[in-house]
Amino acid sequence: MNFRSKTAALVISLWGAAATIGAQDLSDYTSFTVDGKTVQFHGFVSEGFAYSNDNNYLTMNTSQGSFFTDGGVNVSSQITDKFRVGAQIYDRDIGHLGEWHPTLDWAMADYKFKDWFGIRAGKVKTALGLYNETQDMESLQTWALMPQSVYPLDLRSRNLAHIGADIYGRIGLRRAGSLDYTFYAGMRPNDTRDGIYYGWASLGYPNTSFAGRMAGTDLRWNTPITGLMVGGSYAAIRDEYHFMDVVNGPVPVPGTLTSTAKWIASAYGEYSTGRWRFDAEYRRNFDKDWQIDPDPGQTDWWWYSDKGWFVSAVYQVSRKIEVGTYHSRYYFDDHSSPIPTTHYIRDQVVTLHYMPTRCLSVKLEAHIMDGTGDIWASHGFYGVDNPDGLKPTTNMLVVRTGWSF
Repeated sequence: MNFRSKTAALVISLWGAAATIGAQDLSDYTSFTVDGKTVQFHGFVSEGFAYSNDNNYLTMNTSQGSFFTDGGVNVSSQITDKFRVGAQIYDRDIGHLGEWHPTLDWAMADYKFKDWFGIRAGKVKTALGLYNETQDMESLQTWALMPQSVYPLDLRSRNLAHIGADIYGRIGLRRAGSLDYTFYAGMRPNDTRDGIYYGWASLGYPNTSFAGRMAGTDLRWNTPITGLMVGGSYAAIRDEYHFMDVVNGPVPVPGTLTSTAKWIASAYGEYSTGRWRFDAEYRRNFDKDWQIDPDPGQTDWWWYSDKGWFVSAVYQVSRKIEVGTYHSRYYFDDHSSPIPTTHYIRDQVVTLHYMPTRCLSVKLEAHIMDGTGDIWASHGFYGVDNPDGLKPTTNMLVVRTGWSF
């Protein structure tokens, strides 16, 4: 049996497994009692398979077909009517990302004084853009791979959460709808097995440490138009990277990048009507750094900016089936690299999502991609994974099953 036949057999077997257990309802959560308080226990796991025609993607060997896995377990308890605590452990094995090293996704205490004012603290999910706070909820997502221009899987941990505190609430605007707000500040997490570390090391500049802090806001207007929500996010960031330059001299030389002006801005919207849902988001990143000793004895300014956007449409065919499509574009603005690259990635996606039960999903997704981005912007494509050079286009099939409880 050739590889294409094996891929087809895998797809058929996954759909068959879903149909076999489709009549079962496994969505009830597990709960237990501690000192008179109910503790809820939830979890999720997904198994995926990606197969591309030429280029390898997301640090996986997708040109030969590659499986990938991720999952998480969380616990929470409503201590009082206003006070809640919870935490989640997450793990993944996606090519060279994660490699089965579990991380603390979030852990927080949340006290809601009123609907219009609450405080949460700990390692808190960052309110940034349309999907950032829900991207780990497999059952809520139509897509096998979320729009990578804005939510790149290799950089998942970079903006997922912050260690600090938020104030948040919902303000009623009478006939003008309502406004959800969040203001936050804290430290950015450091994931040594994400795309930043992997990409820099592959270019001969392995990171030795990373530290950063951020402060920002997210505003969501639930408009008086039924089904329409629009919003915006902004985060100011200060990062410091320590790395080793192992390519520009006879011995490794330590270097530092310290951001002096860095921010993320996002605008987004969602509209639902009948069986249709339409989403869109635009995000811009800017970073200006003071660079010390990238080569022996050299200091200078280093900057980059990039932007990404997507538009999507989803149609609910039935209670168990939905179909969707999105168009996603990513652009890297710094063209100073001596290595020729496209500096963009355009991705057209079509998805079929089957949900035999509330806790089980199967997704079949086709990607038609043009461009490979830039070697200095970790965004799915890495030169080290493509030693024969990156081809200008990539076609890819993704199958992903998810189970949650």
